[in-house]
Amino acid sequence: MIVNLSQQHSLISNWVGELRDMNVQTDRMRFRRNLERIGEVAAYEISKVLPFVEKEIQTPLGIAVHKVLKEHPVLATILRAGLPLHQGLLNYFDQSDNAFISAYRKHHKDGSFDISLDYVSCPELENRVVIISDPMLATGSSLVKTIHFLKDEGQPREIHIVAAIACTVGIEYVKREEPSVTIWCGDIDDELTAKGYIVPGLGDAGDLAFGPKMQM
Repeated sequence: MIVNLSQQHSLISNWVGELRDMNVQTDRMRFRRNLERIGEVAAYEISKVLPFVEKEIQTPLGIAVHKVLKEHPVLATILRAGLPLHQGLLNYFDQSDNAFISAYRKHHKDGSFDISLDYVSCPELENRVVIISDPMLATGSSLVKTIHFLKDEGQPREIHIVAAIACTVGIEYVKREEPSVTIWCGDIDDELTAKGYIVPGLGDAGDLAFGPKMQM
């Protein structure tokens, strides 16, 4: 399943618009906060498809029966750009276990690149719901490699992906490699450059959130 959270008019469209706007991008705190907000809304929407159980809750005047999450999902993110989006998810799934993955593009002189995965820290994943956040789903290569690695650690029951902006090419690749995943995105763009950048996209989410990095 693929869910475009901007398909219906909502504040998500405002926040994605500000993420794209070069005049607003200079405010790093606002950029991070907009990613965080998208993560919060995505968490709320994902919660609607997660299992709940009834629980009796003692109030000062009696017993109230409420439906509560059967279990919190595992929240995974790709460093460093995914941190604000991850925080938004964590604000709502505030009892979740967390996983962190360092996956990045290692560029070659001919313009091609490989996905390098240097660091992973994750809890027990077997038979659990996992939500992976990455602000830009471009080629999908980083996400697919991340999913494969996580599956080597344990077989999740469900995998959800949350992205601020996704590209149709990347969506198709992820769904081809991992057809059971659900993708939730703030918006979808159709164009991908030869170097793997989304157009119109928004630029480098990591640099815009945390400042430019040295080229290695």
